[in-house]
Formats: sequence, C-alpha cells, structure tokens
Amino acid sequence: GITYIAYRAYRRTGVPSLRMLGIGFGIITFGALLAGIAHQVLSVSLEMGILINSVLVAIGLGIIMYSLYLERE
Repeated sequence: GITYIAYRAYRRTGVPSLRMLGIGFGIITFGALLAGIAHQVLSVSLEMGILINSVLVAIGLGIIMYSLYLERE
C-alpha cells in the first residue's frame, strides 16, 4: 500500500524523492515475496531465503534513506 501511495504522490507532484521512496518500498516488498516464493516453491533453504530477504531489505532501506536526502527542485 505504501508503495502505491508513494507512486501516486510522485505522479501528482513529480518530486524525485517520492519516486525513490516508492522504489525503496517496492524493493522491500519484492524481497519478501521473492524469499517466500524461493523457499516454498523452489525448495531453497530457509537460510538462503532469509539472506535474500535481508539483502533486499537492506538495499530498499538504503534507497529510502537516500530519498530523504534528495533535494527538492
């Protein structure tokens, strides 16, 4: 839901930080989905699923942090 709201806000205002915020939350969401699917469907070990999720959450949080420092135009 937050990803969608950030995307809509970006489309309405055109502020780059909102775009980056949406991308960051999207990566976090994608990481959770990918880790769950990899573990349940592809029979990846639980440890590898947690690693996939953790790496993508770290990337997503880094992008969210970056969005906080973008200058407004």
